[in-house]
Order: sequence, then structure tokens, then C-alpha cells
Amino acid sequence: MTSSATGEKIKRVLMYAFLVIMSFISVFPLYWCFVSAFNTSQEVLGGKLVPGGHLAENIQHLMEQQQVFTALKNSFVNTLLVVVLSLTCCSLAGYGFEIYHDKWKDRVLGILMLSMMVPFVALMVPMFQMFSAMGLLNKYIGFVLPSISTPFLIMLFRSNARAFPKEIIEAARVDGLNEIQIFFRMFVPTMRPTYAAAATITFMNSWNSFLWPRVIMKTNESITMPMLVNNLTTGYIIDYGVVMAGVTICTLPTVIIFFFLQKSFTEAIAGSVK
Repeated sequence: MTSSATGEKIKRVLMYAFLVIMSFISVFPLYWCFVSAFNTSQEVLGGKLVPGGHLAENIQHLMEQQQVFTALKNSFVNTLLVVVLSLTCCSLAGYGFEIYHDKWKDRVLGILMLSMMVPFVALMVPMFQMFSAMGLLNKYIGFVLPSISTPFLIMLFRSNARAFPKEIIEAARVDGLNEIQIFFRMFVPTMRPTYAAAATITFMNSWNSFLWPRVIMKTNESITMPMLVNNLTTGYIIDYGVVMAGVTICTLPTVIIFFFLQKSFTEAIAGSVK
């Protein structure tokens, strides 16, 4: 075996070793979270890394302490509303910025990109005052409105719209389709991987959102899962087994969504990079 072939083999081994180590580091917190849901608080603090037999007990205590079903319902309703409205608005915007291209739209898009530099905490107080004056506290629409259009998703759809053949649009116009029909009948089915990636990102961001719901949702009936998990850590005595059971329940939906949509997510992100 030549020295160059040996060097390539060593490089490949080192690369795979690095990837295995980084994968383990990435997955370990999730594994530790799930395992800890099966253990008592003392076992969690003791660093036990194998599951015990206390999952049912932890879930029972969680149900007694918090309104789990109310939090799950609110989180699912809020998140599904955000996903549907966000994908509709951002895909229309991204499609329009790319297909109906001119210099003024580029300037508007530049302003949108500039808005990404403004931290959300700087907008939170005026948004709260505005939503309070409009009577939108403790309502789904108050949670949804700030999230239905994001510059990142608009850019994602615009980048992927560049791969949409312009000839198809011209042919559809000749056949008598209007612009809305072209979008829904031709663009949307073609961009399924992009929609899957955008849905995954939006679902995770909305489901894990804590700060804005904490500000705008003021009653126990409007509690969400991240707020519920936070409530578990505010007492004088913290039962870490119960906390980890709550964290596990809160984490599972995002893990399941990403597991089923990971292939489309990868394809869409790779397409936007191209």
C-alpha cells in the first residue's frame, strides 16, 4: 500500500471518529433527559445513566402538580396555527420576491434581513402594549401574530424558488391559469421538501417558545408546555424526576416531527444552499 493511500485511510478513520464523537456529544443530553424521567430525584442528582422503574410515579406526580393536558392542548393549537399561517405567508412572500423580481423588492427584502438584527426583547414591550390595547392577551391570535412571517423562512422559500422553472410559469399562463392557481397547483406541490423543512423549523420554534407566551398568556388556562416545565423548577424543593418527565413530554413532539421529516428537511436545506 502506498503512503498516499495510507494517509487517505488514516484521514478517513479520523474523520469518522470525529463524527462519532460529535454525534455522541449531541445525542447524550437527549438520552440523559429521557433516562432521568425513569429515575427518582436522588438518582438524577447522583448521575444515574440507566433507566429505573419510576416513570409512572413521576408522571403521576406531574399530573397532580400541573395541568398537563391543558398545556399540551394549548401548545398544539398555538403551534399548528403558527405553522399553517407562517408557511402560507412566507411561501407566498418568497415566491413573489423571486418570480416577480425587481430592484424595489430587493430593497424591501434588505429591510427584512436588517430586521433580523433586532433582538426580540427590544420589541417585546411595545408589542405587549399594542396587543394589550387590542385586547389580545390570553388569546391564540396574540401568540400567533408575531410569528406568522419571519425573514428566515421568506429567504428559504425564495432561495428554493430559484430552482422552479420559469418556463412552466409561462406555459401555465398561456394555458389560462392565473397567478394564484399557478402558485397553489404548480409551485406548492413542487416545493414539498421546502415546506417540510419550513414546517419542521416553525414547529420547533413555536413549540419551544417561552418568552412571548410567558408575557402575553396570563392565566393558568393558557399555559403552554415550556411554561409548565418552568413552573416545575420554581418551588423550594425540586423533584428532578418529575422535571425530567415534564421535559421528556415537552421534547417528544419535536423529536417525532424531525424524525419523520428529516429527509425532506435535508433536501430543502441543501437546495437552498445551492
